[in-house]
Amino acid sequence: MSRIRYYCYPRTETPPEFAEEIAAVFRNHEAEIGTEDLDDGLKSDDVLEALRSGLEDIGFEVEQGKKKDEKIHRPVLFGENGEPQLRYEVDGYHPERRYGLEIEAGRAWMGNAIYRDLIQASVMVQVDRLVLAVPNVYRYSGGENPAFDHTRDVVETIYTTERFDLPFDLILLGY
Repeated sequence: MSRIRYYCYPRTETPPEFAEEIAAVFRNHEAEIGTEDLDDGLKSDDVLEALRSGLEDIGFEVEQGKKKDEKIHRPVLFGENGEPQLRYEVDGYHPERRYGLEIEAGRAWMGNAIYRDLIQASVMVQVDRLVLAVPNVYRYSGGENPAFDHTRDVVETIYTTERFDLPFDLILLGY
């Protein structure tokens, strides 16, 4: 049985069918990326590389590398003559469905990357849904951390509170 799991937010809406297609890509590579069976955590770039072809097959543009022209930039602010003045990077983007994709590893929880991802996705143009993939378990020299569970608790709180609304729906996926 697969340990790849996901939640869709807000939880008061029917999950999109596309969520299952995304999860299937992760399940197809679970032996390579599944954190519950690995001794050491993977880097997010390694996870992205393992998933690349599957994500591209379902319509995602995927970051190709670390050079500026290999990254995927989403505009945030436009300046003179309508040119993007500020852009943020995402690991993947589905232009037809307007899904942003962020894959995190060890720093998902312990390095607070999830907070950065949520805030940056909030201001990106044409990101109507964010797929945020985090390890189910992150192992490191000092022990292990249930990153997915911690992230789910934060996301539940954000989508439940009445203090503010995120301007996108979210698929939180644990691998």
